[in-house]
Amino acid sequence: MKRFVPQPGFAVSAHRLALDPNATAIARLYSHAGGARAAYNWAVAHVTAVWDQRRAEQSYGIPENELTPWRSWSLPALRKAFNEAKRTDPRFSGWWEENSKEAYNTGLANASAAFDNYAKSKKGKRKGAKVGLPRFKSKRKARLACRFTTGTIRIDADGRHVTLPRIGTVRLHEPRPDLRARINAGHMRILSATVRLDRGRWFVSFQVEQRDELVRVARPDAAVGIDLGIKSLAVLADSDGTVTEVPNPRHLDQAQKQLRRASRVVSRRQGPDRRARKPSRRWEKANRARNKVQYRVANLREDTLHKLTTRLIRTYGTLVVEDLNVAGMGRNRRLSRRVADAAFGEIRRQLTYKTRRHGTRLVVADRWFPSSKTCSRCGAVKAKLPLSVRVFECDACGLVLDRDANAGHNLLTLATRNTSTIRMTGTGVAGDLDPTPMVVGSKPRGADRKTRTTRPGHPAGKGRAGGTIPSPRAGTETGDRQQDTRTQLALW
Repeated sequence: MKRFVPQPGFAVSAHRLALDPNATAIARLYSHAGGARAAYNWAVAHVTAVWDQRRAEQSYGIPENELTPWRSWSLPALRKAFNEAKRTDPRFSGWWEENSKEAYNTGLANASAAFDNYAKSKKGKRKGAKVGLPRFKSKRKARLACRFTTGTIRIDADGRHVTLPRIGTVRLHEPRPDLRARINAGHMRILSATVRLDRGRWFVSFQVEQRDELVRVARPDAAVGIDLGIKSLAVLADSDGTVTEVPNPRHLDQAQKQLRRASRVVSRRQGPDRRARKPSRRWEKANRARNKVQYRVANLREDTLHKLTTRLIRTYGTLVVEDLNVAGMGRNRRLSRRVADAAFGEIRRQLTYKTRRHGTRLVVADRWFPSSKTCSRCGAVKAKLPLSVRVFECDACGLVLDRDANAGHNLLTLATRNTSTIRMTGTGVAGDLDPTPMVVGSKPRGADRKTRTTRPGHPAGKGRAGGTIPSPRAGTETGDRQQDTRTQLALW
C-alpha cells in the first residue's frame, strides 16, 4: 500500500477532540467498536485455522504438495473473504448491516497488520522485541475503537458538532470553530477519523493534512541547554548566562495517598480472575474510581509537559537535549516510578515534532557525552561522579557549581560547535564530535593513551589489553559505564 505523501507546504497531523454523545450515539459507537473487534477475531480465526489444519495433516504424513493451501492475510484478501462470510455466518448475519463497512474494515486492517508484524519479527526484519502470534481480543479487556476513512466525515459549520458515517451528528465537549475556519480557508483537509473509548469518555481523532504555519520564535539567535532530571524537571542554561530551574510537580507522588486508598477498596471486591469469573458491580465501580485518579494524573502530566515544551519552542531558536536511556533508567527499582512520572521520553518526542513545526533546531547530545562529569569552565572530565553528589567540584580549576547547572552549560556548548559536524535531519545530533577536543588534559581511564601490547605469539582476544578497544555498547567496558547485556540491548 502506498504511503500518503502530503502536498508541498502541508504536513499530516492529528487533532483529538472529546465528545458528548447522547444515548443514541453512544449505542452506535459501541456497536461500531464491537463490530471492529468481532471482525478482528474472525480474521485471526480465519488465518490460524489453516495453520492448525496443516500442522495436523503433517502429523499424519501427508505430502507437502497435498496440504491445505495457505490463506493470505493481506487486507484485500481478508476483506473479500469476510464479505462472503458475513451473510451466512451466524455471528454476523443478524446485525452486520447496522454498522458502517468501516467498522469491519478497521478490524480486518488491524489483523492484517498484526500478522505482518508477526511474520517480519519471526524473520528478523522487524526491530524491537519479538512479536507473538495475534490473539483474540477479549470483550472485557479490548480497547474499543473504530476508524473511518470514507463517507461523511466533517466538523459542522457551528464548530460545536461533528458528523461521522452511520453514527450521525455528535456534540463536541468543547467547540472548535478554529478548525472549521481552517477548513473553510483551504488550510486543512480531513483524511480520516478515529473514535475511541478512553477511560469512560469517547474521543474522536481527526487525521488532517494542514498547511505549515511557521511562527517566529521570540529569540531566534538564542540557544538553551536542557538537562532533564528528577529533583528538578529541567535545568535550563540560557546562552545569555542565566540558569533557570523548572520544578518537578511530581503529580504521581502527590496522588499516591488517593491511589493506595482506591486500590485497597478494589482489592476487597470480587474482581475478575483467570477462570473468566465476572467481576462484581461493586468491583467495577471501585475500579472506575481508581482509574479516575490515574487519569487525572496523566492529564496533569500531559498539561505540564506541553506547556513546558511549547514555551521553550516559542522562545529559543536552538535547543540541546540529551539522548537518555529511559528504558535503562526505568530498571532502577528505587527511581523507576519517578523516572516514569517525569516522562523524559515524552519531552524528547514533543520537542522533536514541535521544532520541526516551528522551523527551529534541536541538537541531541550523544548518549555517552559526559555532560555531568565535564567541567563547564576548563573542560576537565571526572572519572567518577556518583548520582548522590549534587555539587560539581572541579579538581583542575576549582569550579564549584550545581551538578545540573554544570550539565546544562556543557549541553549549551554543543549548540555553538561547528554546524558541519552536526547531522541535520530537521534535528541535530551531536556528541563529542568537534575536531578540536573540548576536554583539557587526560580523558578518564586513560582513553587518550594506547594500551600495553601483548607478548609475541599471544594474540589479544576480545576485550584483552592490546586488542581492539570495545565500544561502550558492547557491554564490556569497565568502570562507571559497565552494563549488563540486557541493558545494552535496550539502547538500540
